[in-house]
Amino acid sequence: MELSEIRKEIDAIDAQLLPLFIRRMDCAKKVAEVKRRDGTPVFNLEREQEILNRIAAQAGEYGGAARIVYNTIMSESRALQHTLLGAGSRLRTRIAAAPEAPRRTAAIACLGGKGSYSHDVVSQLYPQAVPSFFSRFGDIFRCVEQGEADLAVIPVENSSAGSVSEVYGLLMQYCFSIIAAKTLGVHHCLANRTGKFEDIRCVRSKDIALMQCSQRLAALQVPLSDSSSTSAAAELAARDAGVAAVCSESAAKAHGLHILERDIQNTDNNATRFVVISKELCIPRTAEKISLCFNVPHTTGSLNAVLSRFAAAGMNLTKIESRPIAGKTFEYDFYLDFTGNVHDPKVLELLCSLEDELPRFHFLGNYCECK
Repeated sequence: MELSEIRKEIDAIDAQLLPLFIRRMDCAKKVAEVKRRDGTPVFNLEREQEILNRIAAQAGEYGGAARIVYNTIMSESRALQHTLLGAGSRLRTRIAAAPEAPRRTAAIACLGGKGSYSHDVVSQLYPQAVPSFFSRFGDIFRCVEQGEADLAVIPVENSSAGSVSEVYGLLMQYCFSIIAAKTLGVHHCLANRTGKFEDIRCVRSKDIALMQCSQRLAALQVPLSDSSSTSAAAELAARDAGVAAVCSESAAKAHGLHILERDIQNTDNNATRFVVISKELCIPRTAEKISLCFNVPHTTGSLNAVLSRFAAAGMNLTKIESRPIAGKTFEYDFYLDFTGNVHDPKVLELLCSLEDELPRFHFLGNYCECK
């Protein structure tokens, strides 16, 4: 057969499949009405697994592919049922009540000290705020929880060194919301008190900053030591002539250090993404980024089924990664970012259906990426 003939046959088969798919989705609407009447949950894991196992067995050599296709169909059927049944009432209420901006921005908690990269972000986003400096992320979250700070600025990922794992765990622990984000170009310098390379006995900085400058630091052939922040390293270097700090130029100047070398990071496009966290959910009307955290059932194709919902709704995923759940054995939360606004009905229905269906679901926020 010629390729054109085979394609005609495929088109003819597709013409038969599509009406059947539409009929099946129409049946899902009827199922929703029965479940509404009887108070039956939308998701029936046992029945779905029975169907998928049967389909895979009947499909023979195409069993795996058939399982994925039917898993996606059933996932979309559930999504339709959730929409018809008004899923996610709790999330809808939270979103409807969310103000566009935080009520107070006078006190902002952040990592490090004067001149740290976190401090730079605070100064850019909230120039009138009074910063509170901390050496540990846990202390920053507790400060916001206890009302000692209105908001906090936290680094969440770096273009070279990856995500800051501890922050994601704390976001789930405290159930805080992300209300804004900003990506800052990070330009590290090497600085010390004397201005002489020969005085350097060790180099100190935040572990992630040392990673970002690993190539240049290896050439110095001196020990490297971790500090709680880049600005804390600058403070140590100001007290000890044998210590050089990897820090920002502003931190070096704040602590009276001499800059020995600028832009020592491994890549020219080194950048860190910071988020602003709050106890209160705030959603600006122009928000364009959404962050979620969720867990999926331990069944074949469960994550694929969730991600297919985003594709079906035309959502662009910008990040997904997993983190182990504390106290669980090989169970993971998935952190996901995608572009969208909760005032778009398609987005809201997607989120509400996932909240009702997934075993763990946390809407982290809908916010703007500040320039």
